[in-house]
Amino acid sequence: HPDEAVAVPSTHLLFDADAALAKGAPPTKMPGMVTLAGKLGAPAKPLMAPSTLPPRPDVTSPPLPSLESLGYAPIATKAAYGVRGGESNGLARLQEQMQRENGKWARAFEKPKTTSASFEGEPPTTLLSPYVAFGCVSVRTFHAELSKVYAKGQHAHPPTSLLGQLYFREMSYLLGRKHGSSFAEQPSSVCKDIDWDTDANAEKRFEAWEQGKTGYPLIDAAMRQLREQGWLHHLARHAVSCFLTRGDLYVHWTRGRDVFDRDLLDADWAINNFNWLGLAGVAPWSPPFFRVYNPFNVGSSSLNVRDADGKYVDRFVPELSKLPSKHKYAPWLAPKSDLTKAGVKLGETYPRPIVDHKVQSKANIERFKQAQRAAKE
Repeated sequence: HPDEAVAVPSTHLLFDADAALAKGAPPTKMPGMVTLAGKLGAPAKPLMAPSTLPPRPDVTSPPLPSLESLGYAPIATKAAYGVRGGESNGLARLQEQMQRENGKWARAFEKPKTTSASFEGEPPTTLLSPYVAFGCVSVRTFHAELSKVYAKGQHAHPPTSLLGQLYFREMSYLLGRKHGSSFAEQPSSVCKDIDWDTDANAEKRFEAWEQGKTGYPLIDAAMRQLREQGWLHHLARHAVSCFLTRGDLYVHWTRGRDVFDRDLLDADWAINNFNWLGLAGVAPWSPPFFRVYNPFNVGSSSLNVRDADGKYVDRFVPELSKLPSKHKYAPWLAPKSDLTKAGVKLGETYPRPIVDHKVQSKANIERFKQAQRAAKE
């Protein structure tokens, strides 16, 4: 039957992975990915849904184990923006996003221009990543629908566009396929050997980061949002990743990666490793290791917080909600009178900063530089 269900290899990607890798080393930067895509040609069109499925095997199985019995917490009931799983929901969301503003939104989309302090209203991104990660929405279906929208007018281009986001995913998978298990390890051919802290003090710093109790409201709000909603804007992910590793706490990047793998609705092995390697400063595609995010100077930060009223802090760090807006992201700079009026006692109702960012980031940059130098000797 022409519509009978069949198994087709390598359809979790835009391109056939073997064909892509046959062209040479997988790209690590967007220009290389754009060039590779040009060599491979247009991605295969998605297949029509089959009209029939093979009969289900007659197998009697024991009841599935509960999440709790496997060591996982119950499924979150406050998923970001009310996201619900399943193919039908995913395909509906795809159509909604492609039709936003009659397609103008998808054509104009540039990810760095979206705001990181996002938690309510219309999401700043498509929020399709969980559906793509689990195969509820095929990446080729996403690409096909996006191509239809792009054909109707001028549109943004990689790396910042929606197509660029699909290409970043493709790069992650090709690198993961090429390097295998070493893609998740240090050291490796794509990971510098950095002497991250692993002692008891580092463990305490890690726990404070994981629990959203670092004393930096932007970091704490993001980590609490992650635990509650299973989602973070990509720039919020950048902020907490840099803070945990080279920026402030100097904790091994794999610790943070594992938290993301556990808590994110869109957790994806290849993308997760790709991003953490990059943000820890250890990979060929990393930004310069000496450029770190400022976790509290949010007004002029490339993190695009855009939250003059501090609503993001109000929502996830409510113990600071009565502070004047200008102090919500740096309560230690607030006058004592404002702290008292807001019922905030630093070190009691809310932590003092776990490190002095200006001092610690400078020390970390120097230490990172020395580790790189030692690795070359």
